[in-house]
Amino acid sequence: MGKRDWSWAILGALALIVRYFAVQNPEKTDEIYSRTFFPGIRNVIDLTLGKLPFPSVYLFIASVFLVLGIVLFRFLKRKGWKSRSFYFFRFIINGLGALVFFFLVLWGFNYQRTPIFKQLNLDPKSLNLDQLKSEIQITSRLAKQFRATIASDTIAIESILPYSELEVLVRQNMGENLDLLGLNFTGKPRTKLFPPPGFMRKMGILGIYFPFTGESYIDPTLHPLEQPFTVAHEMAHSYGVTNEGEANFIAWVICANSDSSLLRYSGQLRLLMYQIRDFYRMAPDEYKDWIKTLDKGIRADLISIQKASDAIKPFSIELSRKSNDIFLKSQGVKAGINSYQQLPMLAFAWRQRMNGG
Repeated sequence: MGKRDWSWAILGALALIVRYFAVQNPEKTDEIYSRTFFPGIRNVIDLTLGKLPFPSVYLFIASVFLVLGIVLFRFLKRKGWKSRSFYFFRFIINGLGALVFFFLVLWGFNYQRTPIFKQLNLDPKSLNLDQLKSEIQITSRLAKQFRATIASDTIAIESILPYSELEVLVRQNMGENLDLLGLNFTGKPRTKLFPPPGFMRKMGILGIYFPFTGESYIDPTLHPLEQPFTVAHEMAHSYGVTNEGEANFIAWVICANSDSSLLRYSGQLRLLMYQIRDFYRMAPDEYKDWIKTLDKGIRADLISIQKASDAIKPFSIELSRKSNDIFLKSQGVKAGINSYQQLPMLAFAWRQRMNGG
């Protein structure tokens, strides 16, 4: 770079300009970026960084420290506070420009694509109490059915496949069942465990997709029954799905249509957890009576999941929720973190569609 090189700042600004037009033209964004350009990025990452046996985010962190070291060395070589101040200011602006540019080009423009539920002609609406109770009956019945093929007793399930096998199983099912959704996703994305165990959960995160390396990660301490659904959720992000509710929906469809009873149970269990929250909020007294009738095995699993969740407390759950909410809304997700709660509505709309309703 030259002494007055503002290349990354300019590229970042250009990327924001492109984003402005992408917001105005979601169908073109879907056609040009999400369905043409991004799949190429996805496949290149999967054939390179995806082959590494460790989280490639470590390479990103090492690169950041290397750049900071070079910048510090050059900063100290400069004479005078004016020269140093200008150099530091230019570094900050270029650094922000580079982050914006790579975030948008490598993944972020997917936020401006046509929403997945619109592509599928789904019309998700809030469920009334009767609809919700009917859905809970369906979900709990399916969960009981799939659980019975995994365990013959009512003791909480706290051990499943080794993670290496689970990741392969989920990715295989993603590839086999995405056609059901009519989506043209390509690639073989990785979702790796992120050590040290418990770190992500202390940050208020169960799983995350990292656009700068094209990989997603989950916390190793996540309850075994939550892992299959969470891996599928993060892989949906890897395919360019940005909305949290839509990533939940795709994960649920993939799990629900799997040949694996483990994936089926994990998917229905997660949906049931969202439905139960809505039920408690809408009719707490009815909920208290209903929960006593829930299958003992499912209840044991839900209690086990809650205990695992309580075992590791985030440093600040409110800070985590607020920062995530701000980020999602800044990218055009109007519902913010509430988008996670859209799964019951999307599942209801999908079931109606599949049943010809």
